[in-house]
Amino acid sequence: MIEDLAHTLHIPLGEFSLLAAVVMVAVGLLLGFIFDRIFHHYAQRFAGSHGEWFFSLLQSLSIPLLVLAALYSALENLPLPPKYERLGSKLIFVLVLLVVFYFPAKIVILGLERAGRKQPHLERVTQPAALLIKLLFALTAVVILLENLGIHLTAIWTTLGIGSVAVALALQETLSNFFAGLYLLADRPIRPGDYIKLDSGQQGYVERIGWRATSLRTLANNLVFVPNTALAKATITNYSLPEEGMSLDVRVGVACGADARRVEQILVEVAGQAVQEGVDGLVAHPPPSASLIPGFGASTLDFTLTVQVRRFADQYAVQSELRKRILERFQKEGIEMPFPTQTIVLEQGSEQ
Repeated sequence: MIEDLAHTLHIPLGEFSLLAAVVMVAVGLLLGFIFDRIFHHYAQRFAGSHGEWFFSLLQSLSIPLLVLAALYSALENLPLPPKYERLGSKLIFVLVLLVVFYFPAKIVILGLERAGRKQPHLERVTQPAALLIKLLFALTAVVILLENLGIHLTAIWTTLGIGSVAVALALQETLSNFFAGLYLLADRPIRPGDYIKLDSGQQGYVERIGWRATSLRTLANNLVFVPNTALAKATITNYSLPEEGMSLDVRVGVACGADARRVEQILVEVAGQAVQEGVDGLVAHPPPSASLIPGFGASTLDFTLTVQVRRFADQYAVQSELRKRILERFQKEGIEMPFPTQTIVLEQGSEQ
């Protein structure tokens, strides 16, 4: 049939077969684009469900699969010249290799993208992870392709092995910070906006978790950059988790002769009045409480007034306001707040 059609059109059989093969591949490519748009439409229609994942996978494979089918049909049914058959065979091998490696990579990438949409805090991890997966599968496919084309990579691997060791040693600190940053983004011991304190003494609001370092904004409005490796190894106190509200202890000392129960009552009344008057940063629940803790000092009775503040940074203004109110109330009630005294006794005859 092919021979008769070529003879009717007065076209040499080889040229006619080559032209027919090009037309078949073009038709396959056109159909691939059409199905690509159709699957894209259904992927958007079923957004957020398993249907989106299924149609996104079909969308990504429609063009290579249809081109592969068209090329295979052309080689099987058309009497192409030997050199074009060899070229077509190599193209089929490339397309098969593309599909074989692209298919699992696409599944993993779609899974990462879906996880990133469900948990937005993982998005900054899934994006570089998807890039690494693409590079890994692409590199593997290229290596297999070159080996099958007769290009041996032994010398290249040897050179790359030596070079990679040198690069790894040079970038050891950078890579450590990079992977520590991935851990911080995935495990989320801290989040942007949290107020944290490290065992090394640095503290402040988390501004940004970068690939090399995490920036903290101190209460003095300065930025402190902590390497991610140091942050991942540090003992972190997060004052914003599990919630921003925190209890605040205000230590108060009075003279030993004071009525302890009366002092406790006054402290609770002062804190309660401050809550009613809306002191900024002071929270009503749980209500204020006072206790004779830590108890007996060298020359004082030491009490602890416990109140609740809205967030960590509010404690300083709240402490100042409460101390001023307590001082005014003690002065009205006649309760003394002793100051430390020291007596020096000189024995007779100690001076020569």
